Amino acid sequence: EIIEIGEKVYQSGVSSGIRPEAWDSLRSTRVFLKSPVTTPQGGGFKSLNVTTRKALGLFANVRPVSTLTPYVASKHQMDLVIVRENEEDLYAGIEYRQTDQTYECLKLVTRKGCEKIVRYAFDYAVANGRKKVTCFSKDNIMKMTDGLFHKTFDEIAKDYPQIQTDHYIID
Repeated sequence: EIIEIGEKVYQSGVSSGIRPEAWDSLRSTRVFLKSPVTTPQGGGFKSLNVTTRKALGLFANVRPVSTLTPYVASKHQMDLVIVRENEEDLYAGIEYRQTDQTYECLKLVTRKGCEKIVRYAFDYAVANGRKKVTCFSKDNIMKMTDGLFHKTFDEIAKDYPQIQTDHYIID
């Protein structure tokens, strides 16, 4: 089934970029093959990517990264998988205008969301024969939000003693 999403749908007045009948198709087929979609800037348009992630429970962005040697020359050998949370944090999309010159974007992090993505990363590691899971945070600055994420990581890591862990500050 082909569904139309994105720019033409936004221009027709649907602020989410996806019509109700498209949701019906996605829920019945459980298939969504899409190319990059542009969300118009300004004007109160919701990000179609964030909208579909939240509606379909696509909380984990999983990106395998590997060097393609000997086919592609590279100075570095890489074999890693990035698992990133897709629904919370700044992806909540909650913004406010405080004054005509000041705007605020809220970073929302829940214990439940942290547990969900951290456990997903460890389960992925076990299922795919990975030896190590690394936590990246900025808990030196965002002590409460990223601190909760780091603390949750350390707690859940105890359930996976066969997996090595470490933590790095992103700055």
